[in-house]
Amino acid sequence: MTAPSGVVVLTDRLVARGGLDRVVAAAAAGGVRWVVLREKDLPRAERAALATDLRAILADVGGTLVVAGPDPLGGDAVHLPAAGPYPPPPHQLVGRSCHNQTELTRLTTEHYATVSPVHPTRTKPGYGPPLGPDGLQRLVEVSNVPVLALGGIETPDQVTACVQAGAAGVAVLGALMRSPDPTETATTLTRAFQEAVTAELTQTRHGVTPELAQARRGVTRASTSGLRPTVPTQGSSLTARSGHGRPQPQAATNHDPPHPQTRNSGK
Repeated sequence: MTAPSGVVVLTDRLVARGGLDRVVAAAAAGGVRWVVLREKDLPRAERAALATDLRAILADVGGTLVVAGPDPLGGDAVHLPAAGPYPPPPHQLVGRSCHNQTELTRLTTEHYATVSPVHPTRTKPGYGPPLGPDGLQRLVEVSNVPVLALGGIETPDQVTACVQAGAAGVAVLGALMRSPDPTETATTLTRAFQEAVTAELTQTRHGVTPELAQARRGVTRASTSGLRPTVPTQGSSLTARSGHGRPQPQAATNHDPPHPQTRNSGK
């Protein structure tokens, strides 16, 4: 099972318009293939039933459900809080919420990490301070696993900035849970991710270094640890500055087989 990439949805049934199953189905129709089930306040039986329902929705598009917490609820993919448990359980896919370099360097057998908060978030106001794209890049550079950017990511420009900072994907909650049209929102954000990854790959193929690309955009930033991650071609495993490759962009209907900042997050 590969690590999540692209647009990853975090659930919050309390703000989901029209019900959580409807929002997840609509997001899947817009290209989302990864969903992290939170709802940790629910009794286990109710949460397990919800996990079953969401897995059925995602199965139709080849998607994957990741469960926040050490209990996979009948699956084999979990997302753990920064506080534990340690060592991670031996599931096929294990993610971890991280917020700083100390937490990232504590990772052992985890397959990916979320890094937050990148931007201020309405879901958890006052949490931070926000990393911004520069802070995100610094943490990507020290991570040994793929990083998902998390926190206040709502616009295509924000998605693009996260990709340029080296994120393998973006984790989104409010922008999709509160959207009046989750399919349109998911399509817009997914397209922004794919276009940003393609642009990074094109620059790499034409010998444009990250520093030169930033200069062309009017941005100057000192490199701290080598090259920006590159996008591997299909089946390749190019090495990035964080020790892993970024996934090849995919069409909205395809799926490469397989934090939040809310009151029942995996933190």
